[in-house]
Amino acid sequence: MLKTSDQLFATLDALGIAHRSVKHPPLFTVEQSRVLRGQIPGGHTKNLFLRDKKYELYLVVADEDAAIDLKGLHRLLGASGRFSFGSADLLREVLGVDPGAVTPFGAINDTACRVAVVLDARMMKHDTLNFHPLVNTMTTSIKRDDLVKFLQSTGHEPRIERVSGPAADVP
Repeated sequence: MLKTSDQLFATLDALGIAHRSVKHPPLFTVEQSRVLRGQIPGGHTKNLFLRDKKYELYLVVADEDAAIDLKGLHRLLGASGRFSFGSADLLREVLGVDPGAVTPFGAINDTACRVAVVLDARMMKHDTLNFHPLVNTMTTSIKRDDLVKFLQSTGHEPRIERVSGPAADVP
C-alpha cells in the first residue's frame, strides 16, 4: 500500500525530523516552481528518475539549476550503460509518485530498495532542502542532515556524489 503525504509526515515526526510544508497549485516542472522563490527558503531541487541498460534504478537529486551530463553520468555512478528516464508506470510502481512529483521522499514507498539514491554534493551545501511530499501540490522543507536520516530509515543509504557542474564548484 502506497504511503500518503500524511503518512510521510507522521514518519518524519516519529523520526524527530522537523518539517514545514506549503500548499500551492500543482507544479510539474522546475520552471513552474520558480514562482515560489522567496516564499520558501532553502535549496530548490530537481529529481531525475533514471534506469540503466540492466534496469537498475537511480534517483538523482540536485539543485534545480544543476547542469548534469546525462551522457556521462552512468560512468560516474558505475551504472551499466547510458541512462534513460524511467517510465511513468515504473515511477508509480517503485516510488509511488506521478511524474511532476518525483522526490526522495518516494523512498518511503520503495520497500524493496530497488532505487539507488544519489544526492548531488553541490545541493548538500544547503542547510535546508525542499521537495514535494509525494504530491506536487505541496513543498516540504527539511534540513539536509534530516534528509539523509530519513533515507537511511527507509533502507536507502544515499550516495553523496558530485554529479553536477565543474569540479571547482565542490570542495
